[in-house]
Amino acid sequence: MSEITVVIPNYNGMKYLAECMTSLCREQQNAPGYEVLIIDNASVDGSVEYLQKEWCGEGVRLISLPENTGFCHAVNLGIREAKTPYVILLNNDTKAEAGFVRGLYDAIRENEKIFSVSAKMLMWDRPELIDDAGDRYCVLGWAYSRGKGRPAADYDKSVPVFSACGGAAIYRRSVFEEIGYFDEEHFAYLEDTDIGYRARIYGYENWYAPKAIVYHVGSGTSGSRYNQFKTRYSSRNNIYLIYKNMPLLQIILNLPFLVAGFLVKFLFFAVKGMGKEYAAGIKNGFSISMKNKKVPFRMKHLPNY
Repeated sequence: MSEITVVIPNYNGMKYLAECMTSLCREQQNAPGYEVLIIDNASVDGSVEYLQKEWCGEGVRLISLPENTGFCHAVNLGIREAKTPYVILLNNDTKAEAGFVRGLYDAIRENEKIFSVSAKMLMWDRPELIDDAGDRYCVLGWAYSRGKGRPAADYDKSVPVFSACGGAAIYRRSVFEEIGYFDEEHFAYLEDTDIGYRARIYGYENWYAPKAIVYHVGSGTSGSRYNQFKTRYSSRNNIYLIYKNMPLLQIILNLPFLVAGFLVKFLFFAVKGMGKEYAAGIKNGFSISMKNKKVPFRMKHLPNY
């Protein structure tokens, strides 16, 4: 019986799918039982036809959506469709190294308080460098990839992280029933920081597993590391992340640092010619915050803050 479902959200990822799927099928020889579930967000590049012809069958399922509903809705659908105790989320622009699934599986089973475990993500074109070794979140309101651009050899220890990168991570499925699923208001970007933040508030842990290795192209769907879509949604969701997860007193205490952090980011994107997009995202972030609920504050969670 399968212990794990690997959920792959796909949107026009045709050029990456062959290597991603081939690496997963090779991986099945060295891992506990798992199945692959691909959620396609209305791709128009031939992805669906390719997957149906080459991969769908025993151990691989495809759900094709009629419109692009975003990363969060796609992975939530995959998590709900899964019948296994663990779910791995994997970006389509990745290639798994032998031992990837086993590494994540062994790591999350070490402690029942572990909600998620982040893989060791290496840069596709420079695999000696880290792409992501778990995510961090600082007092300036910045979420960022741990180890980005640094030597991969320096990140060979299993350590707790603020949150797991949703591009390659395993999650304990039962915890979603307690803390909620990925917030679909995010659509894309920072949704993995949000779910990790929420899990920490509820007393769960997020870890990094160096033995679970994947190679990652990066921005395979959005097209580049810095673009208007990503800039607007990231600033929007950053505001929403703070509003949603921080109690009012914590926001007040952190406000000077948060203002400084957002100002620096605005100047950074202004230099890149995307200051308007960043500012528009912040404005939209306040707007969506006003119509959504905060994570409820409970005294028993106070030490977790």
